[in-house]
Amino acid sequence: MEKRILGTNGLEVSTLGLGCMGMSFGYGPAKSETDMIPVIRAAVEKGVTFFDTAEVYGPFINEELVGKALEPFKGQVKIATKFGFAPDENGKWSQLDSRPEHIRQVAEASLKRLKAERIDLFYQHRVDPKVPIEEVAGAVKELIQEGKVAHFGLSEAGAKTIRRAHAVQPVAALQSEYSLWWREPEAEILPTLEELGIGFVPFSPLGKGFLTGKIDSSTAFDASDFRSVVPRFAEENRKANQALVDQLQLIADAHQATPAQIALAWLLAQKPWIVPIPGTTKLHRLEENLGAASVKLSAQNLMIIDQALENLKIVGERYPAAAQKMIDR
Repeated sequence: MEKRILGTNGLEVSTLGLGCMGMSFGYGPAKSETDMIPVIRAAVEKGVTFFDTAEVYGPFINEELVGKALEPFKGQVKIATKFGFAPDENGKWSQLDSRPEHIRQVAEASLKRLKAERIDLFYQHRVDPKVPIEEVAGAVKELIQEGKVAHFGLSEAGAKTIRRAHAVQPVAALQSEYSLWWREPEAEILPTLEELGIGFVPFSPLGKGFLTGKIDSSTAFDASDFRSVVPRFAEENRKANQALVDQLQLIADAHQATPAQIALAWLLAQKPWIVPIPGTTKLHRLEENLGAASVKLSAQNLMIIDQALENLKIVGERYPAAAQKMIDR
């Protein structure tokens, strides 16, 4: 697989990464290590060198899974993890905490779970309005100077926050949602990243599964699947949004590809410093997703896709109200 560079300090990763969250958290009951370790290692064998996790996924068990799966490949792969959440008095991981002392605690604990000497990319998971971003960037800068972290990242941060953080410690990558059904970053975020030389790592590049064409208005979600409370996945909204997938299927048929491959190829064609991280728990889906790296869309192809989709209105918010409040603007 080809490589791409995130940021100006040379963080080289595979063109497509693997988002590991869904193996342990968010999309129903956690899968077993016995089933997931082969999927992660198969990704390495197929050229993936970039893996995404976070302490809050589980919490903790996803980092442990990734650490165990990738231990034999030290020095060959890059692992990104995140800080910024903390449990409340009820044990629910719903509050933000990016105090410098907490960042250091998370880094030390994550290193142990990942079985690593250094965190390759350390993201602030969500911007904490109680802690100036300069203090956050300064705390990560100290960890970089100590050799415990290699690169600093932000997630779901707004342009002003990105600039302020970058002035203290160069930001290698921003991770935010970006896909054919969430294109808001194009307005302000992408120009800011291009100006500053920051890479972009789209999460949910397949619209939390919707752009694969395998979800429709009749799909039932487990209570532990967070899509069960996401407005965009309400039954009536899925029905309304089906038009997007129908158009994607037509485009995919013309390219002898799948809707998922077109959705990923479209992202890869936007900028050479964009590295999507589709997640999966299935080997055949892993192979399908990685096949997107071989789908080359011409400028005319991209224009046709934009024209086909420009009149489609996507219905429903992408987060429940509580999570929406944590998005930095």
